[in-house]
Amino acid sequence: MIMTTKRIIPCLDIKDGRVVKGVRFEGLSDVSSPVELAALYNESGADELVFYDITASNEGRMLFIDLLKQVLQCISIPLAVGGGISTLDDFETVLGCGASKVSINSGAIKNPDLIVEAAKKYGSQRVVLAADVKRVDGVFRVFTSGGTKNTGLDAVEWLKRGEDMGAGEIVLNSIDTDGVKGGFDLPMLEAVCSAVSIPVIASGGAGCIDDFIRLFKTLPIVDAGLAASVFHFGEVKIPELKKALSAEGIPVR
Repeated sequence: MIMTTKRIIPCLDIKDGRVVKGVRFEGLSDVSSPVELAALYNESGADELVFYDITASNEGRMLFIDLLKQVLQCISIPLAVGGGISTLDDFETVLGCGASKVSINSGAIKNPDLIVEAAKKYGSQRVVLAADVKRVDGVFRVFTSGGTKNTGLDAVEWLKRGEDMGAGEIVLNSIDTDGVKGGFDLPMLEAVCSAVSIPVIASGGAGCIDDFIRLFKTLPIVDAGLAASVFHFGEVKIPELKKALSAEGIPVR
């Protein structure tokens, strides 16, 4: 099997207009300006960026459009945007600003038809289904509201259903490994990857370069590695990461 070219994706979790980071979705601390970080990642060889307004859904509001526009002005790489997306109008707004993809999570759980409608109108390649997943009694369950609310949905079944409804990509975020820096959640990723055929982006747990090497060597089917704090705090530099992956025979851009 020829391994596909792997993407490296930094994630900007945004609260009150600033990039923040926590551990297992708790204890959020301030990191930096999203615009400055986005420009830095654009220069340092990131393949894509993710912009998540992490409190928009809970606060029942649209994400920070002005901030989104500022970020888009300083990058030339694709940007996926999520947070408070619940209607086709929200898709229209975000894509109209220049984003490449829209990431939906709780909006899709509340209204699964949104996946169908958005895929039909904008194409599957623009629809990213994200899920925050945690083990509950040995079952992978989907959570919302910043990892606090158990939806009762079986994550593997839900993501497979999302693919069937037209999602073009999945971001699987393991709450169990989020911010812990002990490596990606390989069993969870394997369960999802074996159920779907669209690209899966691994999120949650990266702590060092070796974690990315282990991810792609153990699960060559995973399409991309997404991380936040290791990039934000300079613990992993993207040019060095790509060099190390390449040296291990893992194709990168």
